[in-house]
Amino acid sequence: MNKKLVKKFAKGFRGRAKNCVRIARNRVEKALQHSYRGRKQKKRDAREAWIMQVNAGCTQYGVSYNTLISGMKVANIELNRKMLAELAQNEPLSFQSIIAHVKPQVKPARTARMLEEAGYIGMRLGNPPDSMSEETKDRVYTAER
Repeated sequence: MNKKLVKKFAKGFRGRAKNCVRIARNRVEKALQHSYRGRKQKKRDAREAWIMQVNAGCTQYGVSYNTLISGMKVANIELNRKMLAELAQNEPLSFQSIIAHVKPQVKPARTARMLEEAGYIGMRLGNPPDSMSEETKDRVYTAER
């Protein structure tokens, strides 16, 4: 960095950090590092605040934050957290309608995923697994029909 630029950036610093170029250069470089890191931190803090606001809005209607987000993915609703926080604060009826639209879709999707992980895909399709006894097959599949 040249002297003029260092002096320009060092305005407002205390002591020799604004007068001596060698000291000012170190302080200016450190200040630029802090400002770079601060710009990233500001984005993280904003996202964290939006998540807290959305979570506060969700708990009013008896839904957890992660249930809302996963339900929105299932329902193909693409609202970011900033807009959700805005709706939760300023448009509670709109936010409530989103929750009402998401709530019924969460449980079936979660149940289907749990069944698939447990290996009950055949039962959902109507094919009993081989390990099931004949008595259980009759009881389960006659109750469905």
